[in-house]
Amino acid sequence: MTAHLVFDPLVPWPLLWALGGVTLLMLALALWRGLPGWFLRGLGLAALLAALAGPGLQSEDRQNLSDIVIVLVDDSASQGLGARADQTRRALTRVEAQVAALDNTELRVKHITDGADNTGTLAMTAMSEALAEEPRARVAAVILISDGRVHDLEMRPDLPAPFHLLLTGEAADWDRRLVVQNAPAFAIIGEEFKLKLRVEDQGLVPPDVPQFADLTIAVDADAPQTYSVPVGEDLELPVVLPHGGLNVLQFAIGPTSGELTERNNTAVVQINGVRDRLRVLLVSGEPHAGERVWRNLLKSDASVDLVHFTILRPPEKQDGVPVDELSLIAFPTRELFIEKIDEFDLIIFDRYRMRGILPMSYIDNVVRYIREGGTVLVASGPEFGAVDSLYRSPLAEVLPVAPTAQVIEGGFRPKITELGQRHPVTEGLDRFAPQGENGEPGWGRWFRVMEVEKLSGQTVMEGPDGAPLLVLDRVDEGRIAVLTSDHAWLWGRGYEGGGPQLELLRRLAHWMLKEPDLEEEALTATAKGNELTITRRTVSEDPPGPLIVTAQDSAEAGEPGKPVILDMIQVAPGKYQVVWQAPEAGLYRLEQGDLTRMIGVGPASPREFVETIASGDAVIAPKSAGGPAYGSVTRLEPGLPDLRQVAEGRPVTGRGWIGITPREAWMTTEVRLAALLPGWAWLLLTAGLAISAWLIEGRRGAKR
Repeated sequence: MTAHLVFDPLVPWPLLWALGGVTLLMLALALWRGLPGWFLRGLGLAALLAALAGPGLQSEDRQNLSDIVIVLVDDSASQGLGARADQTRRALTRVEAQVAALDNTELRVKHITDGADNTGTLAMTAMSEALAEEPRARVAAVILISDGRVHDLEMRPDLPAPFHLLLTGEAADWDRRLVVQNAPAFAIIGEEFKLKLRVEDQGLVPPDVPQFADLTIAVDADAPQTYSVPVGEDLELPVVLPHGGLNVLQFAIGPTSGELTERNNTAVVQINGVRDRLRVLLVSGEPHAGERVWRNLLKSDASVDLVHFTILRPPEKQDGVPVDELSLIAFPTRELFIEKIDEFDLIIFDRYRMRGILPMSYIDNVVRYIREGGTVLVASGPEFGAVDSLYRSPLAEVLPVAPTAQVIEGGFRPKITELGQRHPVTEGLDRFAPQGENGEPGWGRWFRVMEVEKLSGQTVMEGPDGAPLLVLDRVDEGRIAVLTSDHAWLWGRGYEGGGPQLELLRRLAHWMLKEPDLEEEALTATAKGNELTITRRTVSEDPPGPLIVTAQDSAEAGEPGKPVILDMIQVAPGKYQVVWQAPEAGLYRLEQGDLTRMIGVGPASPREFVETIASGDAVIAPKSAGGPAYGSVTRLEPGLPDLRQVAEGRPVTGRGWIGITPREAWMTTEVRLAALLPGWAWLLLTAGLAISAWLIEGRRGAKR
């Protein structure tokens, strides 16, 4: 029990101080006048002021509280290397036993696992949370059992007690790792860029370890290639992405005897291949209402370089105007169709007819361009069935349709075929329009279509009586498409409500440009954490076969490389999907029929294995330049330290021991307050002193 004096004044403190000042003035006056009772008068006034201050005696009953030692146990993945797990277990057992032997001391144990989304070991966050759960005045020490590889050092809290790191690992540990120093998220297809790699050693490397490593490189599902590279030097690897969309590059170095782990010997880089500038050649055979449709579509995309020519004055036109007086640009046929044709990604013939402008040898070159990977779109009009049609040229050998010279006039609504419902160019187009009559999309009508006979390819849209309207075909390495109507512009003008003109033409152009998202037969996957969403697109009416998933380079657990067979569920016409939880991070190979896909799940080398050599330097580093160290480090390899109680301000670590500081915290259980004197006693004391002063002064006056 403790007691101390408290005050509960009857008047405000400023007034009380003012009365005290008046009292001092009165005493000074009495002393100046030589009154013999000035001392007693002063005591009486002081007693009166004390009574107004309300003095009391407060006594408390206190209960002593125990000290708390917080132990944070690092159970992250890097703690599973070597003998670290056993060292951690033995250290925790030793601390538990020694804390239990201390009087009035409790232990709090908090385990730390790997952070979500590859954030590593969040020891400082866990420490802040543990301190928030306990009264800081009772914390006698914080002990972290870890390899020191902490990834949230910026979250260091201010500690009320000593901090100790019990460091796992061995002084002789060493490791070899592969580091990708720069990995762009996007790169231009066909253009070379430099990828910087480095193979480096960490820790106490034995002198007999070879300073060359075998580096294996694989792109997507292609066969890997192996090179011998030096250790400790930056390597610049020239890379050219082979295709658009996601490109998966895998790098791996062979294991070295004695290294701590092989988990950081692999790196997976996923880079999206994009086109720098799409070069499109648009040749319009004559001015017409739909010509602006193509121009507006292609010019609206900033990534498209459009070269557009319209044949305004064919060679056979004889109007008597001298050629040198015409303000028209001559059509550079040789430059475009012989010298620079391979520079174009897409060629569009818009209502073009053979008028002697392009010699047959030039059309032969266009056919060669298609077969070697080029793309051509023929947007036809009535001229397609005429004698000067493109079909009457060498282009006929790659065209998927043959004209019958008939033109079907009359209003009709374009219809997506059953195949078109599954094809990525037209799949879901009916969602862009309200439901019309007879269950057909409620978009506007077109009024003209060329009658053709389908020879090959896929009909994805049809006109009246099932007439082919949009036919797509592959020719060797290239692609060709034929649109048999020149009235697509009616949708763009909003006639009868319009239709998805821009969406249709955008998809068509991107299919022609071989964008991966618009492939008819495609196997794609996206990863969110360890969850894989795998999608299969097909135009076949038959469901695809089973999906085989194989881990290419899994962790040192389970049965790495064992294939998993999954069944896919149809979610839309021609679209199948399955969601699969990958057992661990790494690279996975997806196979379905002749389609193969590589996908990386999480980091190939998790953050826990980026740096694996145990070290406490970063954990105990000064919080600011010139500041004190944050704590002490004790290696567990030589032996387990003892736990001692040391006074605050004394050294908290020494050879073979670490210290905790007893806090001597307490809690008040009861408070009692009693007046120093009752009111009547103060009154009697004040009156007695005043009467005594009066009697003394009266006697002195009588003597005089």
